[in-house]
Amino acid sequence: MVAAVAVKRLSTALGETRDRGADNAGPMKLLLVEDNPAMQTTLQRSFERRGMQVVVCGDGARALDRWRASVPDVVLLDLSLPRLDGLSVLAQARAEGLATPVLILTARGTVGDRILGLNTGADDYLPKPFDLDELEARVRALGRRRGTAVAAEFCGLRADSDSGAVYQQGQAMELSAREAALLRALLVKPGHAVAKERLFELVFPGEADVQAEAIEVVAYRLRKKLAGTGAALVTLRGLGYLLKEETA
Repeated sequence: MVAAVAVKRLSTALGETRDRGADNAGPMKLLLVEDNPAMQTTLQRSFERRGMQVVVCGDGARALDRWRASVPDVVLLDLSLPRLDGLSVLAQARAEGLATPVLILTARGTVGDRILGLNTGADDYLPKPFDLDELEARVRALGRRRGTAVAAEFCGLRADSDSGAVYQQGQAMELSAREAALLRALLVKPGHAVAKERLFELVFPGEADVQAEAIEVVAYRLRKKLAGTGAALVTLRGLGYLLKEETA
């Protein structure tokens, strides 16, 4: 019943507003990850009438594949998804360096759910049912960030926000997926400590059977591969890890 009411409101509101101003930067590309068929169809048609390009996915695993294949301007992400839930999709995407702005769109509206989503890497959060004008405004605000993201760089190390690869002086580094995820997380703010708990979430997203100490193994291996790059991975007891310039 809630979904039906939301769909009706969406259809009406978008129909009333579809002739308002367009984005001069060209068609915005949306990745819509929603498993409710009625909501999915209505949102896709409505946003396409507004001149946006919409790719639709109904499960989390497929959404990650689409996200990697063609990086969108904004991702609208439901949390309750088959195969891979929305938070796991988001955590994995961030771990891989996919920096696309994400708006979580879900029936889970508690403060705890919102905090969890934002801490996992979401940029915004809108509970269902929602006002379509507000949804559109938030999507366009996130979309204006496209083309403004700058690759993280430190001591010749650069993380590509689209591919997730890490380069050292222009050459791709030979890193495992977990080593690359850890390095990307630390490159966001070199010189600032990142808690082990947070790094664990990014390096081992959704892997509840992995021991917390596993992050130390990944850090050990990454530290060895950073030797000679000018960057050092430092352990701060009780705080986590950080990157800093190597000293002679």
